[in-house]
Amino acid sequence: MDTRSPQTPAARAALHDVWNPEEDDALVCLDVQQETHDVKTFTFASHEGKRFAFKAGQYFLFDLEHNGDAENRCYSISSSPHRTNAFSVTVKRVPGGKISNWLHDTLVPGATLRANGPLGHFVRPETPGRKLLLLSGGSGITPVMSILREIADSCEPADIVFMHAGRTPQDLIFRDELACIARRLKGLRLHFLPETVAGEPSWPGLTGRISKDYIRLAVPDIAERTVMCCGPAPFMAAARGIAAELGVPGSNYLEESFDAAVIDEPDIPAVQEAATRVFQVTFAKQARSIDVSGDQSVLSCAKKSGVRIPSSCANGVCGTCKSKLVSGTVDMNHNGGIRQREIDAGFFLPCCSKPLSDLVIER
Repeated sequence: MDTRSPQTPAARAALHDVWNPEEDDALVCLDVQQETHDVKTFTFASHEGKRFAFKAGQYFLFDLEHNGDAENRCYSISSSPHRTNAFSVTVKRVPGGKISNWLHDTLVPGATLRANGPLGHFVRPETPGRKLLLLSGGSGITPVMSILREIADSCEPADIVFMHAGRTPQDLIFRDELACIARRLKGLRLHFLPETVAGEPSWPGLTGRISKDYIRLAVPDIAERTVMCCGPAPFMAAARGIAAELGVPGSNYLEESFDAAVIDEPDIPAVQEAATRVFQVTFAKQARSIDVSGDQSVLSCAKKSGVRIPSSCANGVCGTCKSKLVSGTVDMNHNGGIRQREIDAGFFLPCCSKPLSDLVIER
């Protein structure tokens, strides 16, 4: 039982039909909100009026088509899970970004998209009364904003430091709403940290980048808090190092990232032998079987054959493609996208796994 709220989002959603992407993955855009000069929030509802059950901090994987090519993108949910009739994602326009630019320039209320989710494990610990440091940089604010909105909606007791960094004061996403929440949510301390005062020379606070000295002064009890961090890779690397130096146990530091990293494969005889063979891979629920050579990933061959597996990073980072392996063995080289207990339970990541035998996958 979730003791943080007398009625959880999942419990409320159970009273209605709950959206299931395997049955109907069509979403309709209800609203587009301009947050900053290069950030928009898109709100979606089920095409059939179904409810959504998700946890604050999770994301949706959107299936898009751009210039005839299939594209997948993960976007964190920014809305509160207590509002189950719809959900929102907040997207920053990226210079040269195919999909973010397409969303900003093309997506309007009434348009439909397909998505899979909710997905992800970047959720706050279930322990009631846990002290939090929500730390975000740029558009990385979206999952921690969902967490804060959930806490504010539930009116639960809170001890939260919310620290958000951006390039300038005008780039601070949800700035006005955060200030409003801070005025009414007891136990919330809010810190904004723009790098420069460009566009707002009268900015009353500090400027610069996060540092050990700044964090120590702003959050003197950081070692007692669970730190949840999301932002650009350099920002998170700095935050991770600072948190460790200031005494935050590794088990109390959580971060969300869709950045990919390539892992070298182990040079073992079994893998070398398998690389010369072709195996049959069966997808049980889809009643499909395909051939996969031992030198190719299960996901890459599945996509080429039209077998649908949700995916994003394709390098074992995000965990989006996680699947149950019913039988067979694979050589998996992941980069944190799956936990050991999940592996022990028979799950694997098709994106970074090559077959060592014939396989049967639950999907």
